[in-house]
Amino acid sequence: MSRKKDKKLTRAGVSGYNKPKRTPNHKKKSHVVVAKVGNRTKLIRFGQQGVSGAGKSPKSASEKARRKSFKARHAKNISKGKMSAAYWANKVKW
Repeated sequence: MSRKKDKKLTRAGVSGYNKPKRTPNHKKKSHVVVAKVGNRTKLIRFGQQGVSGAGKSPKSASEKARRKSFKARHAKNISKGKMSAAYWANKVKW
């Protein structure tokens, strides 16, 4: 018995649920993911396009401060879980 692929997955061009992908041709957002929790699915675009920054391994003091500020500023939204853009930005970009 074959399952039909969700339209959101095909539209976003991702291979599966909760698998983020870069979107270099999107004019504003840098990544896309189809988040799934239980039976709910949601297409989420996140991240500012073209930003080079602190990322996962900050080296300078200013990069470390930038990373810390992002996490503090978005802590409430990150804690909402997989259905929020902040969660995915934190996981993928920071």
